[in-house]
Amino acid sequence: MALDLDGTILDMHLNLDPRDVEALGHIVTAGVTVVACTGRPFPGAVPWAKRLGLGGPIVCYQGAEVRTMDGGVLLDHGVEHALAMEVIRYARERDLHVQAYRDDQLIVERDRHEAHQYADHAGMAIHVVADLDGAMGPTTPKLVIVTTAERAEALLPDVRRRWTGRLNAATSVPEYVEFTSVESDKASALRFLSERLGVAQSEVVAVGDGRNDASMIAWAGLGIAVEGSPPEVVAAADRTIPGPGHGGIQQLAEVLLQ
Repeated sequence: MALDLDGTILDMHLNLDPRDVEALGHIVTAGVTVVACTGRPFPGAVPWAKRLGLGGPIVCYQGAEVRTMDGGVLLDHGVEHALAMEVIRYARERDLHVQAYRDDQLIVERDRHEAHQYADHAGMAIHVVADLDGAMGPTTPKLVIVTTAERAEALLPDVRRRWTGRLNAATSVPEYVEFTSVESDKASALRFLSERLGVAQSEVVAVGDGRNDASMIAWAGLGIAVEGSPPEVVAAADRTIPGPGHGGIQQLAEVLLQ
C-alpha cells in the first residue's frame, strides 16, 4: 500500500489522529507492506514514517527518489540542470519563490516568507545561496514554486503547457506547484518498487489527496482518493475515504482486512 502523508493521514496542521495511526497499525500487522509515498524531501519524510511505524522504503520527492530508511538510494531520477534553470528563470521573471534541492538540503536564492512556510511544514532548514545555477548541481530531485493557493491554481495550466512532455507539474498541497523529471512521478516510483518487492500491480493500493497522487492512484489495482481532492484525483480513484481525523484510515482498514 502506497500512502501519501500530507492531506491523507497528516492534516494540514501536521496533526495525526491516534485512531488513524491505530488503524494503520492494524493494516501493517495484517501483513500489508505500507510505504510512505510523498512529495516531501527525504529528511522531511523519515520522521513521519517512523512515527507511523513504517519500516521503509520511502518514495519521496514526488517519486524522483526511492530511499531506504537509513538514506540508501534505490531510485534517483532528477531534473536535469538546464531544464531546472528554465523553471527557475520562469519564477524569477514573475517574482515567484522557487526552491531546489542538493544533497537533501533545501536551497533558495532569497530568504522569503514562502521559503519559511515550506521549511516549517517540511521540518527542514533553509540554505540561502547566491545563485541556484551554481549551487544546484547536475540535477535536482524536484523544484517547487510556493505561492498562494489561488495563484498556484492559475499557474498550473500554464506550466503544464509550457513543459508538456519535458517535465511533470502538479500541486501537492494547494500552495505548492511541484516539478519533477518527466520520468518521475509517484506512479513510476511505485511501479519500480512493486517490481522490486515482487508485488503485482493488481495487489497494490494507493491512497492520496493531491494532483501529485493522481498517477499512482490511477496505476494501482485499488486507487483511493481523499474526499474533497481535486476532480482529476477523484476521477482517477476507485473509491473515496474521509480525510485525516475523520475515519478514513479506519474505513481503509475495513476494506483491506475484510
